[in-house]
Amino acid sequence: MESSRRRSPWARRTGGALVATGLLLVTFAGTRYVEGAVRAEAVREQWEAAQVRAAVEATRNGVFTSVAAGGFTPGSPLARLRIPSIGLDEIVVAGVGDVELNVGPGHLPGSALPGQPGNSVISGHRDRHFLRLGGLALGDTVVTEMGPRRTQWIVVSRRVLGAGEPALFATVDATLTLTTCWPIRFFGPAPDRLVVTAKPLEPPAAGVQG
Repeated sequence: MESSRRRSPWARRTGGALVATGLLLVTFAGTRYVEGAVRAEAVREQWEAAQVRAAVEATRNGVFTSVAAGGFTPGSPLARLRIPSIGLDEIVVAGVGDVELNVGPGHLPGSALPGQPGNSVISGHRDRHFLRLGGLALGDTVVTEMGPRRTQWIVVSRRVLGAGEPALFATVDATLTLTTCWPIRFFGPAPDRLVVTAKPLEPPAAGVQG
């Protein structure tokens, strides 16, 4: 009994090392999460300020100009993405690198901008900004905003694909593709991908209130 209560110096050192490693990992994850949250708030403030500037310019010029003109710096706010059915309201940033996706959903460079002809691809981490994406169903409404351009979309496809299966495709008409890893609640690297496709709703007829 006495020997079982006494641990060897090696066992104590090993236990201490494991505890220290665990604490470091938790600290790193927590720091990264906080850093992402702080930057996400900063990006939202930049987005709102840009919207105000765009409104002022529109009033001054008497017409709206396209926000889509020109390029976007990686990590800069690009659009607002809202999905009422799952309570999602995020600012989409330019780029899909680790730094960008830690801040918010990222727009794939080279894909169309939301609302323009072509396939606009937005990706997000399953354990962060797209945590609720698995609850999205066919027929749900998605809203994107870029300056004066506000587009309502309807979800037309929801697929789970293996890592080796092609997920992205080119389109002529306006298309919105949302992607994240799958399963969403999975310990370790998730093996598959959830791909949600949406098409724009037709604008209301003249004289009809939306």
